[in-house]
Amino acid sequence: MERLTQQEEEAMQVLWQQNGGFIKEVLERLPAPPPPYTTLASTIRNLERKGYVRAEKLGNSYRFAPLVQAEDYRHKFMSTFVSDYFRNSYKELVSFFAKEEKISAAELQEIIRMIEDGKTR
Repeated sequence: MERLTQQEEEAMQVLWQQNGGFIKEVLERLPAPPPPYTTLASTIRNLERKGYVRAEKLGNSYRFAPLVQAEDYRHKFMSTFVSDYFRNSYKELVSFFAKEEKISAAELQEIIRMIEDGKTR
């Protein structure tokens, strides 16, 4: 699974949320300022080339539908991210957020409970 650019990820987020759509629909749902229509069309065609979406011709237009599920991409992205930036250590990832004060002690306790509950199932 090839890594996506920021523009491709933004387009995919819309396509995942809407379960597909036309370029104009994606354009309307992107954060401001939206890219030019032709730029978005090129971005979505790149997503098709990379195997993330498929195009279905409807009249004179194309509707694009995700081929890759959001959860699958998130899993791959996070695995690569942790590997590249935290030496494949999720402990280092959580430690980073704790040091940056982006996660509270209460949230860490909740994570610990989730891990412990998962072990008993």
